This record gives sequence, structure tokens and C-alpha cells, in this order.
Amino acid sequence: MNSKNPVTIKDIAKKFKCSPSTVSRALNNHPLINEDTRRNIQEYAQKVNYQRNSVSLSLRNKKSATLGVIVPTLNHFHETAMIEGLQSVLQIHGYMLAICVTNESYLLEKQYIDKLLANRVEGVFLSVSQETYDSGHYEHLDDMSQRNIPLIFIDREYDGVPNSSITVDDYLGAFAATEHLIQRGCRRIAHLKGPNGLAVSEQRFRGYKECLAKHSLDFDEELIATTNFKAESAIVPMRRLMSLPKPPDGVFGVNDYVSIAAMQVILDLGFSIPKQVAVIGFDNSPFSAYVNPSLSSVNRSSRILGEEAARLFLNNMEGQTQQKEHIILPPELIIRDSTLT
Repeated sequence: MNSKNPVTIKDIAKKFKCSPSTVSRALNNHPLINEDTRRNIQEYAQKVNYQRNSVSLSLRNKKSATLGVIVPTLNHFHETAMIEGLQSVLQIHGYMLAICVTNESYLLEKQYIDKLLANRVEGVFLSVSQETYDSGHYEHLDDMSQRNIPLIFIDREYDGVPNSSITVDDYLGAFAATEHLIQRGCRRIAHLKGPNGLAVSEQRFRGYKECLAKHSLDFDEELIATTNFKAESAIVPMRRLMSLPKPPDGVFGVNDYVSIAAMQVILDLGFSIPKQVAVIGFDNSPFSAYVNPSLSSVNRSSRILGEEAARLFLNNMEGQTQQKEHIILPPELIIRDSTLT
């Protein structure tokens, strides 16, 4: 046997003078194959480093053991931690993850779903792109439902499509962050708001706004600045806020990246943190503890979110539930130097 060529089932069948179907059954522990024969064939297959043809196997079984994961970016700790959580649960069940990044593009999101379906994935975890929200498109998601392929919204859900989802309570996290600033004495609290229309942004904005109302503080449009989730998007808005006749004495950023950029602007302009301006972010990214001053933030348990999404999928595949589930994880306030009195 030429060692340069991979060993096939036919090669093993020739060795044991039996049919390829007998070898296949033996390798799959079929009960109709004698136990000694099974053991001998399996030991020999291992000895000669036989590798199953996963493509042909998936064609026969009509299963690919592959799951799609579609996220807007991999630049942030949150998304990578979610994927680590997914993999930690799914890998031991034999699943491989195909990671796709949309860069907030609806067109890319649609193309990825088409390609994943063409490659016969068994399910998709989707964090919906900004453009999908903006455009209101959901036909590409309906196509998955019609094919009866599990679709689980992870981190960002989409109200127009009734699928299972797992998110963090962004509203409650934003409410707690704003209330913390109020409790330490802030009265003019600015909000660096994420992209308009995105559920994550809007829930955090609503939490901020309703917390002000609860504490009888006026809502001031002048203190709202729209950013995206990148640090540089906060620089110009933060300079505008600090140039107001009455600059803010507190800042709640939509995530840690914009909050840290905001802190840099505040310090560069000669203001002190937290004595003159207290700052709090969202996500509790690892680096938040190591900037100076360290950043208070809202922890949304990114890895746990991925783990729970994986369990949602497994429960669905194992028939434990056919109902759509909507899991909302509680946030946790992490207090550091940027808001300490």
C-alpha cells in the first residue's frame, strides 16, 4: 500500500477479505457485525491512520456537523468571548463553527446565509447587522425558517422574525449605569448613544432616559451624541459636549470603546475624572480595568451568553423543546476609579 495515498474503506476491506459495507458497519459499531471483527477492523484502521471522508459522510447522513456564526465584527471582546462560549459547548458535541463577519452590512449578511445554507449547515447563530435593521429586510431569514434550519439570535434580536434569542438586558444595564452616576451626585449626564434603530442602542438609550425621569432630572437633547461602537466616533461628539456653557458632569457611553475615547478627550481638555466628570461604559471589556483611570462598566457575561445560546440549539436538536425561547441575561455593574467619589 502506497503510504502517500490515504487509506480507504476499500483498502481495509481488501485486508480483511470482506465487503466495504462490512468495514463501514464495523467502524460505526453496527450491532450486526461480530464484536471481534469490529474490534480488529477498528484497531487496524487506527494503526494505518484511516480518516473518514467527512464530505461523503455528511452527504449520506444529510448532516454537516457545521454551524454558522454571523457577527457584525470581531474587533471587540464581546463578540470573541461569545464565540468562545459557543465553541466550548458545541465542540464536545462534534460541531464545527463557520465564523462570518458582516461589518454591519445587510448584503454580506444575506450572502453569508445563502452560502451557509448551500453548505448545508445545521443551524445559524446570528447577531443582526445594522443595515438589516435599517432596511427592514428579513426575507433571507424567512428562507431559513422555510427550510426548517434552526436560527438563534445572539446578542442582537430582530422583532420581525419570531426565532429563539438570547440577549443581555441592555435596558436594565443602562438604567443601573445612569442611576449609579446620579447616586454619586451627577446631574448633567451626557449619553454617547449607539447607532439609531439598533436594538442594543435603543434599549440602552431608553434605560438612560427613563432613569433620569425616575430621579426627576430633565432630559436634555443637547446632552445626547450619536456615535457608533468604535472609539474614534466619540472624539468629536465629546469635544462638543465639553465645550457647552454647562458641560456634563457625568457620561454614560454605549460601550467601553467610546467611553475610553471620551475619557481621553475629557483629560486632554484639562478636566479631572471622576472629580469633575464621572464616566461609565458598557461591556466590561478586559482592558477597562487597566486604563487610567480604570473604567466603571456594565458586565454582560459575553462568554455565558455564547454558552447558553449553544444549549438553546442543542435542546432544539435533541427535541427537548420545539418552542421559541427568549432568554435575557441580567447585567452586572462593575465600579472602578472613573466613577468612584
